[in-house]
Amino acid sequence: MDCTKCDREAVMHAAYSGAHLCEHHLFESVERRVRRRIREDDMLPDDATPEDPETWVVGLSGGKDSVVLLDILEETFAEDPRVELVALTIHEGIEGYRDESLDACEELVADRDVRHEVVTYADEFDVEMDDVAEEDPLDMAPCAYCGVFRRDLLARYAEEYGADKLLTGHNLDDEAETALMNIFEGNVEQVAKHFDASLGPFDERTPKEDMIPRAKPLRDVPEKEVALYAQLRELPVHMEECPHASEAFRGEIQDLLLELEENHPGTRHSIMAGYEELAGLAADEYGDENEDVGECEECGAPTTRDRCRKCALVEAVDAV
Repeated sequence: MDCTKCDREAVMHAAYSGAHLCEHHLFESVERRVRRRIREDDMLPDDATPEDPETWVVGLSGGKDSVVLLDILEETFAEDPRVELVALTIHEGIEGYRDESLDACEELVADRDVRHEVVTYADEFDVEMDDVAEEDPLDMAPCAYCGVFRRDLLARYAEEYGADKLLTGHNLDDEAETALMNIFEGNVEQVAKHFDASLGPFDERTPKEDMIPRAKPLRDVPEKEVALYAQLRELPVHMEECPHASEAFRGEIQDLLLELEENHPGTRHSIMAGYEELAGLAADEYGDENEDVGECEECGAPTTRDRCRKCALVEAVDAV
């Protein structure tokens, strides 16, 4: 099958648009959507200058999404002194798995003018996820611990590095799955927290006041297109799944979404279009009712409790 835009051989079919794309036009399509999202979300303010540039911290795990995101960002802003990129990799202490993904991160940044920082659970919390998964003091899925620890380090080090934005590699599938999970759980306040008028949907667990904004420039690109982009560009990517991954509900939602998309192409885009409108309405209704965000009495992190969730989990792990 020929490419819809030229006479080259197509490497993919985007059923939601009907387009068949060759390698060249796939690259162009993915990059255009990332750059359009950056523009539409006003990520680069008008007052950014070479003398006072924006600092964007990018969560770099070594997986396909974060690798593709950093690759496109670096290529886009390599000659633009208004943006400084800092790649932040978090080592959770998962034997073999994270070591291999860290190798992918280091290979990616080796030929790019990007500062790369690595922080570890062992150094920051004196815990490693292999031990947490084995001991499981609170009888929770390993992802429940890891997500809290990871978000804490991303936010804390983004602040330490003077970030104006914290960027993550969430793709269209990730965002549509989260939207369905919030709706199926009937959690209207989480829907409201997922929205911010300045930069579009943020991480729904992040209080917006006095925190570094989070942006997701890949959120318009389907997961399979991100994976194909990485493969055809021959980017260093660690493709293995985390051995402790066990988000059962998200897995069910993922299967449902894949089936819906196969039977009704464009479902993911429709979900996100409706969700963003719903989130805006929910923010109007619940935005002024959010709990006050204070500081954790132990570590000073933003929290609505006396002690943040991270400190409580670290204490539980240390008590075993």
